Amino acid sequence: MEVVIVPDATAGGELIAGALAALLRRKPDALLGVATGSTPLPIYEALAAQVRAGAVDASRARICQLDEYVGLPAGHPESYRSVVLREVVRPLGLGEDSFMGPEGSAEDVQAACEAYDRALREAGGVDLQLLGIGTDGHIGFNEPCSSLASRTRIKTLTQQTRADNARFFDSLDEVPHHVITQGIGTILEARHLVLLATGEGKADAVARAVEGPVAALVPASALQLHPHATVVVDEAAAAELKLADYFRATYAAKPEWQGL
Repeated sequence: MEVVIVPDATAGGELIAGALAALLRRKPDALLGVATGSTPLPIYEALAAQVRAGAVDASRARICQLDEYVGLPAGHPESYRSVVLREVVRPLGLGEDSFMGPEGSAEDVQAACEAYDRALREAGGVDLQLLGIGTDGHIGFNEPCSSLASRTRIKTLTQQTRADNARFFDSLDEVPHHVITQGIGTILEARHLVLLATGEGKADAVARAVEGPVAALVPASALQLHPHATVVVDEAAAAELKLADYFRATYAAKPEWQGL
């Protein structure tokens, strides 16, 4: 696992956008797994700026969702499909045919979960999966004590996660109780995992995920098992890392050609 400490969220977004752009130059039809929420927005803004400037061609890129609320009507503005279309797909100049995600409004949710895992495999697998981290260490919607081998499935949201997401809705009561999420086992199949965490509120979760034991209690700790995992944190989110100076030194000495 590589840990990169950056000054702020903007720097983190630009760094990761650079890695995405480099991937698209190597593999123009790369399958990019995207996360939602406010944390990754600087990534998408920086990548879209590169596309507009002609620095990278994203016209053949493919986009896939990490998760989706269960029960929101099709087209709901806060469904993750709508969010990804609005924040990622359209700003990159892509159409809906470049995008895949789980069907949260399906009558048979279990079948929808299995179908999404199958679709990811048939697409050749995810080349780079972006992740955030919850204050309790969750990735996707794999809450604490999720199986580290779990597949895409339906999950019940904790009260804390619903409260964290209430800012996107008119009230807490409108936040769904269930989601479809890629499982930890599914996430670990991506070729490169990149987690971005910003703000002091994520410092404890980052420290436990990076420096603590691999444990289902901290789902993000599963990234320690991945052969190519990158954790990008700002100074505030790095505040509780015991090895922060080591991480700074190793990244400063890293050859530029290696990238992330």
